[in-house]
Amino acid sequence: MAAQLQVSQPLRLVFVLCFFSSLASRSGDAAPTLVDSLPGFDGKLPFRLETGYVTVDEENGAELFYYFIESEGDPRRDPLLLFIPGGDRCTVLQALLLEIGPLKFIIEPYDGTTIPPLQYHPYSWTKAASVLFLDSPVGAGFSFSRNPKGYDVGDVSSTLQVKTFLTKWFTEHPDYLANPFYVGGSSRSGKIVPFLVQIISEDIEAGIKPIVNLKGYLVGNPSTGESIDDDSKVPYLHGVGIIPDQLYESIMENCQGKDRTKPRSILCAEDLRRFNSLYDEIDERHILYKKCTNVSIGHIDLTTERKILTEETRVAKHPPLRPPMDCQGYAKYLSYYWANLNITRESLGIKKGSKDEWVMCDHNSLPYSPDIMSSIKYHRNVTSKGYRVLVYSGDHDALVPFLGTQSWVRSLNFPVLDEWRAWHLDGQSAGFSITYKNNLTFATIKGGGHNAPEDQPERGFTMFSRWISGDPI
Repeated sequence: MAAQLQVSQPLRLVFVLCFFSSLASRSGDAAPTLVDSLPGFDGKLPFRLETGYVTVDEENGAELFYYFIESEGDPRRDPLLLFIPGGDRCTVLQALLLEIGPLKFIIEPYDGTTIPPLQYHPYSWTKAASVLFLDSPVGAGFSFSRNPKGYDVGDVSSTLQVKTFLTKWFTEHPDYLANPFYVGGSSRSGKIVPFLVQIISEDIEAGIKPIVNLKGYLVGNPSTGESIDDDSKVPYLHGVGIIPDQLYESIMENCQGKDRTKPRSILCAEDLRRFNSLYDEIDERHILYKKCTNVSIGHIDLTTERKILTEETRVAKHPPLRPPMDCQGYAKYLSYYWANLNITRESLGIKKGSKDEWVMCDHNSLPYSPDIMSSIKYHRNVTSKGYRVLVYSGDHDALVPFLGTQSWVRSLNFPVLDEWRAWHLDGQSAGFSITYKNNLTFATIKGGGHNAPEDQPERGFTMFSRWISGDPI
C-alpha cells in the first residue's frame, strides 16, 4: 500500500497562496472579452468588439487596456490601424466614442441618473480598416499599474511599452500579421507615433518576430516637441483676424516671433500680454466654437491607486461641470458618466478594483517625462525608408496650427510630386493637400479644429478611407 503524503495545514496554506499568487501574476494574459452589447446602445453591436489587457511591465504589474474593432468591410484583407491617444494621459475612448469609432453619444439633455445613449456612427474609420484603440501610457483610461512605480513613464519608455504590447498582441492574434499595418495618433501622440514606427521598422529589418506588415502611419494636428508648433500661433492668429497688423508686426520685431513663453525684453513682454489676452477670447481647439468649460480635466489620486486589486472603490465621485449642449465638450461630459457605470465596466471586461474614478484625461497628477525633444528626425527617418505617411490638420486649430505643421513637413526637403490643390467631397473642396516624394502627404480638413475628425466626421472619414486604400485624397 502506497504511503500517503501528509501535508500540514500551514504548508497547505502556502500552496494555496502560491496558487493564487500565480494566477494574479498571469492576470495580464487573461483571455480577451468579446463584447456584443454596450450600455446605452439599443440592440446588439453591428460590429465585432474585443477588449482586453496586455502586461507591458512585469516588475510593476502595468497593464495596457485595448479595444479592438474589426473592419466592417473585409477584416481578413483590410488594413489594421493601431490608434494611440494624445493629450495628458487622455483615454483612447475619446477617439472611439467622439471621433473615429462606430459609436457616438446622442447629444440630448442628461441629468446624471440614467445611461447616456449611444448611436451608430456612419463615418467610422472601421468601415475601411480594423482599428486597435489603445489606452496608453499606463494610467490613461482603463490602463493601470499594481505598483505606483509603474506610472512613472515618459515618451520613450511608454513607446517601448506600446512595442511590447504589439509583440504580445500579434502573438495572440497571428491572423492579422499579414494585414497591412499602420499606426495613427493625434496631438501629443504626434511625438510617439513616428518614433514607434521607426522602432518597428528596425525590428523588421533585424528579422525580430513577430514581423508585422508595416506600411506606414498617420498623425493629425501633431505636436513635434519643438517650438515650431507654438511659434506658428502668432502668424496664424494674425491671418485669421484675431490679432491686428500692429500687434503682429510689433511681436515680429520685439520678440522675433519666437518663444512666447520667454519674453526677451520689456517690449516683448507687453506685446505677449496683449497677444495672450486676445488668445484667451477664443477656443484654441477650434477658433469658431464658443469657449466652454474644459470637462476633460481629471485627477488620479495615487493613494487610491495603491488600493487597486485589493478592494472595490466607488466611482463617479467628482463629475465635471455640465457644459451647455452646444459645447463641443458635452460629449466628454456624457462619457464621464458612461465610463463610470458599473454596468459599463462589466460589459467591457474591466478588472474589478483596477481603476477607481475614470477620467477623460489625467492632467499632471502622475509622473511623466516628455523626453522626446523633437519628433521631426523620426518623421525624416521613416519617410526616407519609403513608408506611407499622412499628416493632416484641421485648419481652424489654434493649439497646433497647420502653419507650423506645414512648415516642418516642408523642412524635410522632399521633392513635390503633386502640387498644393483642393481635395473634394460631393463636388466641393473639403480641404487642401500636397504630396511629396517618399509617400508623404500633407492635408488640411476644412472646418476642422484640433480634433478634426470629430468636427468634420464625413470629411475626416473620406480623407482616411481614400488614403488608407492607396487612392489619391
